[in-house]
Amino acid sequence: MNKKPRILVVGSFMMDLVASADRAPELGETVIGSSFRTAPGGKGANQAVQAARLGAQTYMAGSVGNDSFGKEMLAALNSSGVDTSHVKISSGLPSGVGHIEIQTGASGVQNRIIVVPGANFDLLPEDLSWLEDEVSSYDMVIMQLELRMDTIEYVARLSHDAGVPVMLNPAPAAPLSDALLSCVTFLSPNETEAGLLSGVQTDSEGRLSDEALQEAAAALMGKGAANVIITLGDRGAAVCSPDGVRRVPCVKMTGVVDPTAAGDSFVGAFCAAYAAGLSTQDALQVAVHAAAITVCGYGAIPSLPTLDKVEALIEERGSGNNLTEKLKILK
Repeated sequence: MNKKPRILVVGSFMMDLVASADRAPELGETVIGSSFRTAPGGKGANQAVQAARLGAQTYMAGSVGNDSFGKEMLAALNSSGVDTSHVKISSGLPSGVGHIEIQTGASGVQNRIIVVPGANFDLLPEDLSWLEDEVSSYDMVIMQLELRMDTIEYVARLSHDAGVPVMLNPAPAAPLSDALLSCVTFLSPNETEAGLLSGVQTDSEGRLSDEALQEAAAALMGKGAANVIITLGDRGAAVCSPDGVRRVPCVKMTGVVDPTAAGDSFVGAFCAAYAAGLSTQDALQVAVHAAAITVCGYGAIPSLPTLDKVEALIEERGSGNNLTEKLKILK
């Protein structure tokens, strides 16, 4: 490839409502928080912004309400260079919101998230009929599970039939048909999602052993997914293909403050690099460096790094393999 890749994200918009406290409340309990903020987000929007900030030509299809949250989220994507001309303005439903609790106590920074999809569920397959003529113009299509399943399956089938690689980030976890999985080039669950989707048991901390990782990936590939990338939080990621399982270590950082969009940063960065022609292994290295920067900033979209910041961290950590030279295509 000798040009910047074209990436289409078909996904969600959520206005994040973020409350931080030393610990999360128990059932029926109220605790005093330390801060509150709002930030544009949603898994689809986050992934689109991350791909755009790394230099990919990025296009977003989704649905927002005709309200102030919708206007703010579209403005955030536009200012990051994402084309939002295919975003639907829903007349009947409000923009989606994400209610996020950040726990900042001695046990480390952790989060809990409830999403209310709102207008995201108003994106229908017929709203995307234009893709039947245009999908082949994209180098990659990215989706998540914060939309209607019939819309996701429609786009996956169109993309697969046109020979366009499909990244499906199965979050939040939901039953996936074999027909959908057979259209997926990369399936990228976290450990909890991988366990739920495959039926493989996680431990008491929601983690998968190396043996369980292979078992979960084999089950998902057996249902049709070509490759499975399982994100492991502070243990990095595992990429699973018919050739076996390879581990990619986490890039350790000081000053971690908010893990909210780390997974979305990982997916968006991986897709930008892979669609630009980098190998899967090189694209994974780009992804873990981008995610490492993201957890050191507050909010979803505000914390997503630019290509310059990712390249600087790669150079600082001596990740090698001539990665920054390979990334020049995205400049």
